[in-house]
Amino acid sequence: MIGKFAVGAAALMAGVANAQVTATGTMGTTNPAQATLGTTVDQSSMARLISLNAIDDFCLFAPPEPNSVIGETEGEEVAWCVQARNNARQIPDGTFTAVHFVKTPLYWQIQGLGDLTKLNIQSGDEGGELDPHGATGLGNPVGGNVTANATGEDVHYEEWMNYMSYNEFCLRICISENSTYSAAEMCQHTLDEMGCNWVMPGDYTDNSFTECDGDSAYPPGIYPQANGSTSTFQQRYTGTYTDGAGSVGMWTQGQTVTPQTAYSVPATSNCKTYSTIGNGNAAVAVSSSNSTSSGASSGSASASATGSSKSAAASGSAASGSSAAASGSRTTSGASAASSSSGTSGALPVVNFGGAFAGVFSIVAVVAGAFLL
Repeated sequence: MIGKFAVGAAALMAGVANAQVTATGTMGTTNPAQATLGTTVDQSSMARLISLNAIDDFCLFAPPEPNSVIGETEGEEVAWCVQARNNARQIPDGTFTAVHFVKTPLYWQIQGLGDLTKLNIQSGDEGGELDPHGATGLGNPVGGNVTANATGEDVHYEEWMNYMSYNEFCLRICISENSTYSAAEMCQHTLDEMGCNWVMPGDYTDNSFTECDGDSAYPPGIYPQANGSTSTFQQRYTGTYTDGAGSVGMWTQGQTVTPQTAYSVPATSNCKTYSTIGNGNAAVAVSSSNSTSSGASSGSASASATGSSKSAAASGSAASGSSAAASGSRTTSGASAASSSSGTSGALPVVNFGGAFAGVFSIVAVVAGAFLL
């Protein structure tokens, strides 16, 4: 059972966000030299530069060929954008039934629901994670790059993660870091089987389009404890290795018990609600709110790996309580069941694990030389 303990404000935000963590690598060979709005739309484009600027100006990585499985095509994905930009393919109007964009001091994040088979993802594919690392270090996709205009101009950022499935997506670009957590920790890329709600908690309400300011979440897998320490969850993997004498052994890494949800859902404020988004017309705000909310996650398990994909990143099943401010919002079958979160705005409660979670998580065994992702 997860217990909640109130603490003072902003344990996470101790230390001002102090550095733009900009990319230093080269652009992919098919990418434009810089992020550009108003480029020619090419539905056969192989460009791999995505941008996150607004609720109606963002891109995602998705397969170049129809009926593709994300886990089998991670290195090949291409950029799909709402607007005509970056020489990319354009996301068809009507793809999304929900989009939620949040700006925080450490990252910008957008997530939502829809028919992502329009982006060549196979129906029923629970998906996978795209990130700048990959098994070879060349990135998934290879040559993939991201920008955001958080500073008022387009900046290339080093750390990001984009989970895609046939009916759900989430994208986080880590724009800064503070004295406690680095951009790499905030965009942790080794939890590829945990799903959008677990790795990128936020509002996943269907039939809703919002843009908000927000607090930064704790890094994926970090669980603060009542005594001020933190526990770090590691995704479980097993495999074999051959030692110098030729003997084959087994290595195991990670925990046998998985927390059901992310530590908490960050508070949001200054939210604007939109009727819809699309590439034909700019999004038009229909209402706004200055209220804030926050809360600890609870409820059902996040997605797990199934089928032939390497990592099940984003099934339609979401953790109850994942909505930052969604009381009364409608949901559809298979989409996130969001509920209103409670808590003190700006305060990050501490979680204490009892029973199987007592104490700090332990690594069952790690064999020297075993390499993950």
